[in-house]
Amino acid sequence: MYNTRKITDDLYWVGASDRRLALFENVYPIPEGISYNSYLLMDEKTVLIDTVDNAVGERFFENVGHVLGERKLDYIIVNHVEPDHSATLLQTLLKYPEAEVVCNAKSKRMISQFFGSTENLCFHEMADGDVLATGRHELTFISAPMVHWPEVMFTFDTTDGTLFSADAFGTFGALSGNIFADEVDFENGWMDSARRYYTNIVGKYGAQVTKVLHTIANLPIMRICPLHGPVWREKIDRYVDKYEKWASYTPEEPSVLIIYGSIYGHTQNAADIVAAELAERGVRDIAEFDVSVTDPSYIVSEAFRRSHIVIASATYNGEIFPKMEQALLELSAHGLQNRTVAVIDNGSWASQAGKKIRGMLEGMKNITILDETLTITSALKDEQREQLIAVADAVASSLSDLMKQSG
Repeated sequence: MYNTRKITDDLYWVGASDRRLALFENVYPIPEGISYNSYLLMDEKTVLIDTVDNAVGERFFENVGHVLGERKLDYIIVNHVEPDHSATLLQTLLKYPEAEVVCNAKSKRMISQFFGSTENLCFHEMADGDVLATGRHELTFISAPMVHWPEVMFTFDTTDGTLFSADAFGTFGALSGNIFADEVDFENGWMDSARRYYTNIVGKYGAQVTKVLHTIANLPIMRICPLHGPVWREKIDRYVDKYEKWASYTPEEPSVLIIYGSIYGHTQNAADIVAAELAERGVRDIAEFDVSVTDPSYIVSEAFRRSHIVIASATYNGEIFPKMEQALLELSAHGLQNRTVAVIDNGSWASQAGKKIRGMLEGMKNITILDETLTITSALKDEQREQLIAVADAVASSLSDLMKQSG
């Protein structure tokens, strides 16, 4: 049976959620599921804004059919061709063969790449700034390349101030009846998922995101309808501010992330001591993760959030501990920059992790590596506590300086 929600007098949410999928894009853990949002505008012309993944296709078609009733579907806007939003496109066209596909030239090519010949489809090709009048509404199209695929566009309803933002402003997590961000405790219940979604899906493309944010900055946006997660209709500026920080690789807050790769617990011991010493110095809300049990997507997210990082790694076969190397490769691949880092390494014979970690960090942009460090030989010795304290002092002092500057 259908399950829809009304957004405005003539705009409906017709999407669905999937709580069974374990990995988004077969990469990122989503223990709280994912929503696939689709929207139906019931103007003089009816407009379906994006479709959904096959996993929720049955519910989607029930929703669309219920809202349309006896009316035909005039347009299907494709803001993003990725299959989690277009897998049901051809099925939709089979059900509503009179519908025109509204997309840009890049999307048109990608649709043929996924679905083969498109000769029998009716395309309404739009360029940046073009307008589609549907009756009361006028829809303007805004190019948003690499947010996060090259064909992405936004659709802005100039009549009601609704921005259909494709994957931008989306988040991991299934919807549970409350489809609006103001119906949930977004800051405490959703922000971590939103950050992890952005940093891992779009984080590499900060420059492109910043450009699009500038493009839409002066639009009279009353609500944002993303393709994943809640719809925004209140306090939109707060969420946009998060995007501006993430896109510019600006830490959200002066705080510390500690990540460690430990084999028998000795490197973890060093990380734990640094964490305790930082706490003694008044540092609050320290995040500490074991890279062997924490998916890299969570580490990437926390690294984007925080200003300082402590990396403690064992040496493994003369290299960086494998799980730590994977985490660092992910940070580099997602463009992390503008951070202050301390490094601790461990090795039972030829300790190489510290040197190689610094090499990786030096290949990243605007990373400050603190001079204070420690190399452990197998296990911590009593006389090395002062070196660990020196590392904690350096991190705490740098953090204090940053807080004064932001002040």
